[in-house]
Amino acid sequence: MEIVIGLILLICVYVLAILYLRRLDSEIHWDWKTIDTDDLHFPDNFLWGTAMAAYQVEGGCTNNNWNEWERATDSDGRPRIRNGAVVGAACDHWNRYEDDIRLIKDLGLKAYRFSLEWSKIEPAEGQFDQAVLKHYSNVIDAILKAGIEPMITLYHFTHPIWFRQLGAFEKIENIDHFQRFCERVFNEYSDRVPKWCTINEIEVEATQSYFTGDWPPGEQDGQIMGKVMRHLLEAHVRVYRALKSLPNGEKVQIGLVKNIFQFDPWRPWHLIDQICCRLLNRVFNGGIIEFFKTGRFRLFIPGLVNVTHVNRFAISANDFIGLNYYSHLVVKFKWDPQDFFQFRLRPRETPTDMDYTIYPEGFYRALKQIGKLGLPIYVTENGIADHRDDRREHYIRRYLYALSKAIVTGSDVRGYFYWSLLDNFEWSEGYSMKFGLYKVDFESQKRVLRDGAVAYREIITRHG
Repeated sequence: MEIVIGLILLICVYVLAILYLRRLDSEIHWDWKTIDTDDLHFPDNFLWGTAMAAYQVEGGCTNNNWNEWERATDSDGRPRIRNGAVVGAACDHWNRYEDDIRLIKDLGLKAYRFSLEWSKIEPAEGQFDQAVLKHYSNVIDAILKAGIEPMITLYHFTHPIWFRQLGAFEKIENIDHFQRFCERVFNEYSDRVPKWCTINEIEVEATQSYFTGDWPPGEQDGQIMGKVMRHLLEAHVRVYRALKSLPNGEKVQIGLVKNIFQFDPWRPWHLIDQICCRLLNRVFNGGIIEFFKTGRFRLFIPGLVNVTHVNRFAISANDFIGLNYYSHLVVKFKWDPQDFFQFRLRPRETPTDMDYTIYPEGFYRALKQIGKLGLPIYVTENGIADHRDDRREHYIRRYLYALSKAIVTGSDVRGYFYWSLLDNFEWSEGYSMKFGLYKVDFESQKRVLRDGAVAYREIITRHG
C-alpha cells in the first residue's frame, strides 16, 4: 500500500511540475483555417521598413574578423563558410546604395535599418577614415532625400582586426575602444539619424563565436561565452549613457536589439524535455530581458558556465527595444554525453531553407515576452530564407497577422523591418540563403523583386 501511495504522489508531483513549466511560456498553435490574414490592424504612424547589415551587402570589407574567418579552414581542412564562399563584392551596396534606396522607396517603405562597418571607419586603432565617414554621411543624406527614416546599428557581428588582436569583447577594458567608435559616429550623424541600435543579438554573437565555434574566433568555451555576453551587456549600458550625454543625445532614441528563438519541448509531457527548454530559454532569452528589468544578469549552465553581472543603470538604458524574430526550436533530450539535445521540426509546420520552420505564433509569443520590459518595440528583423520563393508570401501574411494580433491585444509595437531588402552573405551559410525581397544576381548585380515579396508591398499600401 505504501508503494502505491508513493507512486501516486510521485505521479502527482510529476504532473504538477509539467503543468507549472508549461505555464511559463507554452507552445501555441492557431487554427489557420479559421483565420483571415487580411484582417490586419496597425497604428496610423506605424513605421514600415527593411534592414541590412554592412558586411553582408557592401563589399570591400577586408579588414575585419569575418574576412579573416571566411578564408580559414577548420581542423579537418574544410572551409568555415558553406561552399567555401567569401563575401567579396557582396551586393556592391557600397557603390549602389542610391539605386537600392530607390528600391526601398518603390516598395512604399518609410524606414531603413543599416549598420556602419567599424573596420572601414577605424581601420587602425584611433585612426578614423574621413572618406569613409563622408561616404556614410552621403548614404544618410540619400535616405533622407528619398523620404525614408534611417536607423543605424553600431555593432552587427563585425569588428576590425586590430580589435580582435586586442581580445575584442573577451576583455572588459576593450569596451573603451568600442565606446570611442560609437561616440565618434554619433557626433557625425546624430543630427540626422533619429534611431540608433547599439548591439545586434548579444546572445547570438556570444554563442556562435565562443560556444559552438561556428563564428570567429571559433572558441568552444562556455565560460568565455558568458564573459563575452556580460561585456557586451556592459558595453550597451556604457554606450547608451555616453551617447545620451552628447549633443542630440536627448533628441534621439537608442536601444538594444534582442533576438528571441523559443525552445519548446518535442514531448510536452516529458519532464526532462521541459527542464532542458526552461534552461535554454533562460540562457538565450530570459537572462538578458531580466538584466534590463532588474539590473542583474546571470548565465548559468550546470558544469559549463556560471557568470553574473550587476549594473543598476541597465534598468533605464533603453529608449526602445529591438526584436529580431524568425522561429522556434523544438528540443528532444537524449542520453548522449556528447550531445544531450536533438533539435526537431514539427510535422505540422512548414520548413524554411534554414534549420527551422514557419511559426508565426512564436512571433506573437516573442512580442508578449519582450513587452514585459515596458518599452516601445521595433521589430528590427523578421524574414524568411526561401530560394524557391514559394513560401515567402505565406510567411509574410501569417507573421504580419501575428504582429497585428499582438498590437490589438496591447503590445506597443511602433515599427517593423523586414529582413532583408536584398539577398546577401548570410554569415556561415554564405550565399546559400535567399532572404531578399529582391533577388540578386551576384555576377551582374541585377535586382529583381520576388513575386512572394509583392504581398509586403500590398500590405504596406493598405496600412502605410
